[in-house]
Amino acid sequence: MKKKLRNEMDDELRQEYNLKELLKGATRGKYAARYRAGTNLVLLDPDVAKAFPNEQAVNEALRLVLRLTTIPESKKRTVRV
Repeated sequence: MKKKLRNEMDDELRQEYNLKELLKGATRGKYAARYRAGTNLVLLDPDVAKAFPNEQAVNEALRLVLRLTTIPESKKRTVRV
C-alpha cells in the first residue's frame, strides 16, 4: 500500500485562520510564572502513593512529621564507666 500524500485539502485548519496573524504579538510562556506560583502539586512515587488512601491521609502524615521535627532534643546523658 502506498502512503497517502498529504495535501492542502487534508489540513483541518481553515484558510481564514492564518496562524501568523493570530499569533502576532503573542508571548511564549506569558503566564508560566503565575501558574507555577499558584501550583503546589507534588507527585508521589507509586510505592509511597499505595500507603495513603487519600490526600487527607498524606496531609495528616506530613503534619505529624512536622510536629516530630520541632520536638526539642533532651539533654545528652553522659555514661560513666
